[in-house]
Amino acid sequence: MLPFFIFYTMEGDTCFNESEVGLLKEDVTAVILAAGEGKRMKSGLPKVLHSFLGRTLLEHVMAAALPVSRNQVVVIGRGGEAVMAALGEGVTYAWQEKQLGTGHAVMQALPHLPAEGTVLILYGDVPLLDTATLKKLLAHHHSGGFAATVLTARVPDATGYGRIVRSESGSLLNIVEEKDATAAEKDIGEINTGTYAFAAAALREALGGIGQDNTQGEYYLTDCIGVLVKKGYNVAAHLMPDYRLALGVNDRKQLAEAAALMRDRINSGLMAEGVTINDPSSTYVDVTVSVGGDTVLLPNTILSGRTTVGERCTIGPFTEISDSRLGNGVVVRHSVVSGSVLEDGVTVGPFAHLRPETRLGRHVKVGDFVEIKKSEVGEGSKIPHLSYVGDAVVGKSVNLGAGAIVVNYDGRKKYETQIDDGAFVGCNSNLVAPLHIGKGAFVAAGSTVTRDVPPGALALSRAEQVNKPNLARRFLKKEPGEK
Repeated sequence: MLPFFIFYTMEGDTCFNESEVGLLKEDVTAVILAAGEGKRMKSGLPKVLHSFLGRTLLEHVMAAALPVSRNQVVVIGRGGEAVMAALGEGVTYAWQEKQLGTGHAVMQALPHLPAEGTVLILYGDVPLLDTATLKKLLAHHHSGGFAATVLTARVPDATGYGRIVRSESGSLLNIVEEKDATAAEKDIGEINTGTYAFAAAALREALGGIGQDNTQGEYYLTDCIGVLVKKGYNVAAHLMPDYRLALGVNDRKQLAEAAALMRDRINSGLMAEGVTINDPSSTYVDVTVSVGGDTVLLPNTILSGRTTVGERCTIGPFTEISDSRLGNGVVVRHSVVSGSVLEDGVTVGPFAHLRPETRLGRHVKVGDFVEIKKSEVGEGSKIPHLSYVGDAVVGKSVNLGAGAIVVNYDGRKKYETQIDDGAFVGCNSNLVAPLHIGKGAFVAAGSTVTRDVPPGALALSRAEQVNKPNLARRFLKKEPGEK
């Protein structure tokens, strides 16, 4: 039996190279506890599936653990079917049918755990915990061959957390849940974050030694530490420098507070890489978004989903872009862009709406109050204002005048329109699909075009103008009492 020994560090600044990271990953299985009901969220959606800057809460935890773990086991309970549907088949699941505590939850994962190696235990509602912190925890754990290492933090208000009880010399004695803590123990400011690294064999032994002798009648995972200490195993505590990384999300208020911290992390990272953000407090960028250097994000910009923004772009103000790819030198102002591709030099807005499957070629201009849906617009073309383009292929150097409308829907089906290179469509024209406007064709203003226009042809389709002398006063004359 190993002698009792405590290793404790204030900074947790252990470092290792990439080869050592690889060795750690092969040795580590992550168990993520995601079976909690989340009653305080007051939601029909499982708590861990709530959206959080581009991922669910649970996906943030899984993403943080992925670089350091070879396998992940997600413990699910009520709402587990929804979790499985969200994550898919590439995940190992363990069911916790009854909610009998965190120790009981880990017990359900035991059949999926290796006999040897390291087990990293995480909560699925702690989205701010990052890979760097987990690497340091594991490096600390492996450096002394400990049976268990607890990730701890010092917090301004420890209410509700398990307290870290130490001896006068600083050695870890126990972890006490608040419900079972004495008044003196409740005054302790160092708390258990709920994240652990265990030697797999020691974890199995410790789980076999815990019971339900507490006020809640539950199996506490924290009791495993006491079991190992009594058996004489070496146990370590690793104090993280910033307690906010371990903040859990239990209700909507905490969800918003955690999101604000994550936004600050994301925006700070972008600015460090050469992105200008004029007002970080009003700029919302998902963790799944990438932004190139020398791009400027103006106030009230929202970048979400699988969005990539190139270099030297100007985005905003008051702009929302989701699941889209923008090239270099793109300008988007006061507009909404969804599921679209904007190549280099494109300008959009103000007040444009690009709907999914829109693709704008190099140096395309889309102006104010233009809506484009499921259409491709070729290089150098212009749709300056007040137009709708749907289910269309627009060639290069095409000009659509103000109020030009592609009429793609007859009430039952949608049809395609093709406008070839160099065509000109005059103001207030209706192009009734299916339709083909040939290369270099000219559609006169005010025309309703229902038949194909050959290349180079002039299309003129409007009623003949009739002037009635001296009748204007009939419409301009005011009746008695009319203002």
